[in-house]
Amino acid sequence: MSAVPALSLSQARALHLGAQGLLARPRRRARRSDLLDAIARMQLLQIDTIHVVARSPYLVLYSRLGAYPQTWLEDLLAQREIFEVWAHEACFAPMGDYLLHRNAHDQRAHHWAVRNAQHHRDASGAKIDRLLAHIRELGPVKSSDFEREQAGGGGWWGWKDEKRWLESAFALGELMVARRENFHRVYDLAERVAGAVVPHWDTTRIDAATVRRDSLLKSVRALGITQARWIADYYRTKPRLRDADLDALVAQGALLRVAVKGWEAPGYVHPDHADALVLAAAGRLRATHATLLSPFDPVVWDRERASEFFGFDYTLECYTPEPKRRYGYFVLPILARGRLVGRLDAKAHRREGVFEVKALYLEEGIAADEALIADIARAIDDCARWHATPKVELQRCRPAGLRTPLRAALRALASA
Repeated sequence: MSAVPALSLSQARALHLGAQGLLARPRRRARRSDLLDAIARMQLLQIDTIHVVARSPYLVLYSRLGAYPQTWLEDLLAQREIFEVWAHEACFAPMGDYLLHRNAHDQRAHHWAVRNAQHHRDASGAKIDRLLAHIRELGPVKSSDFEREQAGGGGWWGWKDEKRWLESAFALGELMVARRENFHRVYDLAERVAGAVVPHWDTTRIDAATVRRDSLLKSVRALGITQARWIADYYRTKPRLRDADLDALVAQGALLRVAVKGWEAPGYVHPDHADALVLAAAGRLRATHATLLSPFDPVVWDRERASEFFGFDYTLECYTPEPKRRYGYFVLPILARGRLVGRLDAKAHRREGVFEVKALYLEEGIAADEALIADIARAIDDCARWHATPKVELQRCRPAGLRTPLRAALRALASA
């Protein structure tokens, strides 16, 4: 074990949130470069298209950076500073990691998206090759460039053939996303995307052991502190790791092994966070940020990890039939000063300028004191203003007694 004293759970949470960029409120207005820095810190920024509020990748960045123009993310993609890849799920990643991801393809063959892509490549290889030739000759394409020949669904999410072929070639690395238009992918050949900015993009070989090691270390660095069993999920690698699998890295100094009170297993910290670890152990790493999180935020995308760190049991219910939902369609966890204190079901009515909070639930055992109410109100108000929906309408609350003081706090912010 490290010479650092055993961390309390709140100290471990502070280390985790610090690594994720969620420890403190931003001190200044975001700059375009801050987006790239935030993505590099997380390693992966998961993509999702649901937009009852801002789409997930924009919201994940907002939680860390505060208000910023959403077009900046598309700019980073078009300028080849980030790229899209199947890793944890569909994600943005720094272009500086392109070679690692390209060489990790075989280790992700088990991923459902890669498996489906390989199935379609095997079944429709000649047609995919003709599609690639079309792109090579005529330039980038969107799936909407191809008319649908038949109505109805079926197949991979009911997509038309060309969409499946484009997605297959993308998942297998033959195509990349050159840019997005209204969040729709524009596909081009990898040689014209990565090939334009990554030297030896298609000839550099990284051996499998190095890919596994680098992916593991990047995961630990992104998480700040983690148990061995949570590491593999970050990049969706297999198998799940055990403490014995990390002994050599600890012996080499590539990882620090620390104790966390209440954990049956040790925690692991990347040496890049050694100074932060010392601060955390001394109680000098304080979580002061309050914000709303995306359901696809790295802090909550591993249900087991969120439960162990925060005592927060989170399941996304948008794919659950409405009568069976406990909380709502697209429920946002509420982070306040190092704790996940609740969740809210929100919808941004952009035309009307209204941010509707359909329901807000505090976690069991969370006391709704004046300070917490102020934190939650500010988190909601800030998020609503960023959405250009500054009028907040608060519907149900649990506990019900929270509604009146929270509405009063929101009215005070609106009139400030």
